[in-house]
Amino acid sequence: MDEPSLYEALLAAAGEGVLPAPPPPRTSAAVVPWRRTPAGEVEVYWLRRSRSLPFLGGWYAFPGGGLDAADAALPIHGEPAGVASGQRTPNETGVDPETLAPDLPPGLAACALRELWEETGLLLAADEGGRPVPRAALPARGGSIAALLAGAGLALDASRLRFAGRWLTPPLGARRFDNRFFLCAWRPEDDEPAPLPPESEAGEWVLPATAIARWERAESLVAPPVLHLLRVLAAHGPEATASQLLDLSAWELGPLRRIELLPGAITIPLRTATLPPATHTHAYLLGFGEAVLVDPGSGDEEEIGRLLGLLAAARERLGRRVTEIWLTHHHPDHVAGADAVRAALGVPLRAHPRTAARLAARGIEVDGELADGERRRLAGEPPLELEVLLTPGHAAGHLAFRLLPSGAIVCGDLVSGLGTVVIDPPDGEMEAFLASLDRLARLAPPVLLPAHGAPLADGTAALAALRAHRLAREEAVLAAWKQGLREPAVIVPVVYPGLSAALELLAARQVRAHLDRLDRHGRLTAASI
Repeated sequence: MDEPSLYEALLAAAGEGVLPAPPPPRTSAAVVPWRRTPAGEVEVYWLRRSRSLPFLGGWYAFPGGGLDAADAALPIHGEPAGVASGQRTPNETGVDPETLAPDLPPGLAACALRELWEETGLLLAADEGGRPVPRAALPARGGSIAALLAGAGLALDASRLRFAGRWLTPPLGARRFDNRFFLCAWRPEDDEPAPLPPESEAGEWVLPATAIARWERAESLVAPPVLHLLRVLAAHGPEATASQLLDLSAWELGPLRRIELLPGAITIPLRTATLPPATHTHAYLLGFGEAVLVDPGSGDEEEIGRLLGLLAAARERLGRRVTEIWLTHHHPDHVAGADAVRAALGVPLRAHPRTAARLAARGIEVDGELADGERRRLAGEPPLELEVLLTPGHAAGHLAFRLLPSGAIVCGDLVSGLGTVVIDPPDGEMEAFLASLDRLARLAPPVLLPAHGAPLADGTAALAALRAHRLAREEAVLAAWKQGLREPAVIVPVVYPGLSAALELLAARQVRAHLDRLDRHGRLTAASI
């Protein structure tokens, strides 16, 4: 049996300290433009975020962004409807409303309208008398919005907005937002919105029901607040009452938020003893009736209690009953809660034989093995089929799980939403890692659901980008070798400049993995001649 790797040793050391806290949320706002078609149907305007963005790249969202310090100084007319003075609308279980800022802090309405203009070109402005300004009277776009408004003697028109709810981003990645949503009725005399780079790559008017159907087919990734607003608008139209807009009870599962970014796949971020920039490892509840729980990775009693509370609520409210626990691999931040959760639920724990052997050495006995190519049909409405895929590279027994019919893949640590993953020989192997990327790419997954970070839209493109990144890094390692550098620790500052001491140790293992692959292909010998 292989000895624990440096990566595992660092994870073990992380487990001896205080669990990391998620990043604090940034105040933000978004606008939901809507209009009626000639047939009287309601359409909303949404954007596909650029796939190059580090936060929710490729996802569909409404125009919006973070509050800037200068927003409070922008001239503005009126206020959004539906916002009570000092009101707080927390919607994340466990958040004390008294710790939250009011729903409408200074500058937030201006932030919403500025972001709408920056992302779509739609400027909602009023003259000195508070009268709306049609597009024919608006100045040409150019420069900052502050200069544009000042030059034309105009103000942003906040009276066009209606408060539609407030959501806190769950700890899915390195960024979080405390976001307020506003409805806005588009008028024929307004500018036609259009996606503006660099944040957006596409935009369209869409019927809420059509947008929901695309999400159900895994064709569009949307966050829970966007899906909530689409459902409310589809059912009640923009005349929906405040109680309908602000009632988020359907999104709570016991002590945790229901984060169902794809139908039948609930993401459960758990605070774990992991390595930065990650603070959480995502467990996944897969299925609509019978369900599989993937990677209960937190060994913290409080986190385990939250997880069990969510599972109990999912069973009671959604009819989703855990029948087995599956593990992607043996690393502590993926298995630390496995024994406790298995005992609480009374269900078997399954993993790949290589993972089972590693866990047995740590006193965790696996009840059954998972084989490459195995399929499991989970009963439910609708049924969900899971396919087991052996994807070594990060760990020899690493597995990914493909959801059918959507083709989305729960990929563990093969891919990260926060950067690249560590390949630490001998359990980690670069050749196997690249082969695993190629295997998943051939399946053309529409979405990848990683253990760390947010889901990745267009999984095929994400896999190709990761492969290209790895090979470019490998060429940099080879170039250092050609310069006469031989030891990984000496190559690291050339290939990974500016790393901290702790990350330099891991980077040296990455370099070792690249050197092993280069040597396997005879390229080190050729470069030494």
